[in-house]
Amino acid sequence: MSLAGTSTGVDPAALQEQLWGLWNRKELEELRQFLACGFSQMQDPLSGLLDLLEGCVPVQKGKTTSPSQFILSEFMRWRTSNPQASLDVLREEERLRLQQQALGLLTDSHPGFMDPLLEVYQLRSLRRPLLLEHVLLLQRDRRCFKEALVFSVKVELQKDLDMEKMCVPVILLDKLSLAELYVRDHPELQRRLLTLLDSWCDPSFSVQALLSQYPLLVLSKHQTDQIQPKLLSKHVFRLMEKFCIDPGLCSNSVYKRKLDSLRFLMYKTFGEKGMSEENWRDHVQAMIEGNLELQVQLVQLLVKHCSLQTAAQWAAHYSVPRNRLPIGVWDKIQSLSPKELEMCAVSGPPESWTPLQSDQKKYYQLPLARENVHFVETLDKVERCREAVLKPGCVVGIDMEWRACFGSVSPQRVALIQLALQDQVFLLDLCAHANSHHSITVDFIRALLSDQSIIKLGYGMSGDLRSLVSTWPELREEPMKMEGVLDLLHVHQELQRCRLGNKVCRSVEVCEGPAEKGLSLLVQQVLGKPLNKTEQLSNWERRPLRTSQLRYAAADAFCLLNVYLVLSRDPKAYGLPEDLCSIPSAQLAKSREGKKSKEKNKQSKRRETRQKANEPQPVEKDCFKVSEYQGPTITPPELRVVCDNMLQGLGRFLRCLGVDVKMLENTDDHKVAAELARAEGRVILTAGQPYQTLRSQVGEGRCLILDCSEKARDQAVHVLRHFHVRLTPADIFSRCQACNCNEYFKLSREDMTRMMKDRGLLQDIVSKRDDCEPQDETPEDYNSWRPPEGPEFTPHCRWAPRTALDPQTFRFPSGAEVQLETVPPGLLPRIPVYFICTGCGKVFWEGTHYDRVLSQFQKVLHVSEHLA
Repeated sequence: MSLAGTSTGVDPAALQEQLWGLWNRKELEELRQFLACGFSQMQDPLSGLLDLLEGCVPVQKGKTTSPSQFILSEFMRWRTSNPQASLDVLREEERLRLQQQALGLLTDSHPGFMDPLLEVYQLRSLRRPLLLEHVLLLQRDRRCFKEALVFSVKVELQKDLDMEKMCVPVILLDKLSLAELYVRDHPELQRRLLTLLDSWCDPSFSVQALLSQYPLLVLSKHQTDQIQPKLLSKHVFRLMEKFCIDPGLCSNSVYKRKLDSLRFLMYKTFGEKGMSEENWRDHVQAMIEGNLELQVQLVQLLVKHCSLQTAAQWAAHYSVPRNRLPIGVWDKIQSLSPKELEMCAVSGPPESWTPLQSDQKKYYQLPLARENVHFVETLDKVERCREAVLKPGCVVGIDMEWRACFGSVSPQRVALIQLALQDQVFLLDLCAHANSHHSITVDFIRALLSDQSIIKLGYGMSGDLRSLVSTWPELREEPMKMEGVLDLLHVHQELQRCRLGNKVCRSVEVCEGPAEKGLSLLVQQVLGKPLNKTEQLSNWERRPLRTSQLRYAAADAFCLLNVYLVLSRDPKAYGLPEDLCSIPSAQLAKSREGKKSKEKNKQSKRRETRQKANEPQPVEKDCFKVSEYQGPTITPPELRVVCDNMLQGLGRFLRCLGVDVKMLENTDDHKVAAELARAEGRVILTAGQPYQTLRSQVGEGRCLILDCSEKARDQAVHVLRHFHVRLTPADIFSRCQACNCNEYFKLSREDMTRMMKDRGLLQDIVSKRDDCEPQDETPEDYNSWRPPEGPEFTPHCRWAPRTALDPQTFRFPSGAEVQLETVPPGLLPRIPVYFICTGCGKVFWEGTHYDRVLSQFQKVLHVSEHLA
């Protein structure tokens, strides 16, 4: 290839003239070869690259296919085979000159420039004053607040900068996720960020006063609306949990949550009348104790919902100042005698085990006498309970109760576990210090939940188990095996679906008051009467429990047995399958089919409507033409994308193929995708309505829409073809599907066996193999872990050195611990080599799944090789 020469090797002006000619003619493959040849002929490629990038005027900010971005990506590709193009070979003065020139280029350039220029020109090694000066230039002079924050994070300047000055502008611009990125690895900054956000929840906080500090920051109405206590407090609690921050640092947000809970309790008790006054009093006293503002609010609410006398009693009890009382309360206090001002306990006749006649007619009743309901508060009683419950073939109804911590941010801890048998109910007291955390109690519940021969009935058991894990952290350290569990919530969902399909089902009697829901509705539909939920929100940590609480707790567990018995006796009458345990998976499949069918019907109706109105096709159908990718053929690691939370399945497939993928969480807003794309130079993959909004927030060609009705595998094929990705077998599984890390640690079978023995995971390996593996295996079978004729597994990834794994803690420098518990002991004789992700500790091994993925993408492999 002919290039105009000078004393420096290549004339930049001549090179740029030829480059623009090829670019305008879209001769991208020729342009790629031209640049590679040009870089090779330059005496100083690092200086020449900066000259080329500076010559791209104006900078086409936000476009992945702009000339400057294309030049930089090609230089990075060329540099992999030409490592001599490094600052290390230059003199100190020349190195500093190039670094300062590159730093200046970051001021106005594309966000995608940042990572390559930081790496190539080793900008992190610059003196901190120079880096700080660049951050101030971006923020103060150019008002590039987001760019300044991202740059400061990448060069680790957080400790040298003012957190508020860096984070407040991006928060006002509705970019809180960037502020989270700024404080991610700095606990002290996390506390300061939470304190800052909480201060904005103070009633005296003025948004206008805050905005006046940033007169040149122009905000939209939407951005201004985000700075309000209701939304901010939600962010505070989310970050409080994420960063494990003490709630005491966020008094304003905690106060607001408690005030909302207080209003809910007032409505629940005096409006809906769904809570007894005694339960209401327990919760209110615990919530407002020591907080004058909440006490004032309570008095005001009592005036509205109750009477002046009740308000006066509470005001006198807490000595609320006269100037904080509503009109009339002080006068009422003066008119009442000391005895009348006393807050007497809610009194009534002694409770009988037999409920009121009116309740018997209206609600489901526990068919057991009081002596058959056992309160288990000692270890001796736990042992007797264990003997009665752990019997093969037994059916056990399980429920759990905990105190509803209104206004609290602490995790809910189980206070009572109910275990119902056909002739008796055991109430396991977890507030009793003698047995609450004793290994006998924990082992009993673990054995019960993991015993496949015992059928365990529950309703919405995932919530119960979360609270149980919060109560017993040892269950998190050593997760339970859940066997023989039937969650009647799934059965209820299937029953509801059948009722909507006009199948036979027991008619439901319409009762006064709020409509039934959850387990109470299921009991009403199957047994004819709902549950009495009056005690549901009671204080389950009080001791002794009231008779009504004991009766409610026993009924909540025993009703599960009655429902299961009725449904099992004649499941067809309810439109259910013979095997109730098959319902969860069947329901999941039907739900997916139903959603897919609904989506197809919606698309069909939209097409018909457009045809009638002679409307053009929507953007979803022609967006690929509008944003057609014009770049060269690339490798999977060169494609960096962010998947919207509607395309998580696609994201996992692309990671499986070696693509650098970040995925939004289910709770993330779609705008987070745009923020990540701009900050890290990624392409957005989305589906549906968010496309229009996201496309407007990033540059041309940086947002691709996928058909959400397609399977994830077909979506992945479309993405690979659209971006001209050349897929090779070495790309398969070159990146961790769980955390996106592309660095693995190789571990031999012998080392894996030793590590698992050290952790006590191989104690029962012989008995387990005897139970689960065929007896006629030969030594040759243990080596058949992959077909010998299959392609060799040689992923194109980074390999961690032997020293990367701490032999004592089994952790990597990232802090990730090897997930030894995920390796089946019976697999050890079969697999000679294991691959461990250094980012999350997940363990992989070579198996037939590799061949299946190759087979699934064989067509794309052929297409990619043709493109190359």
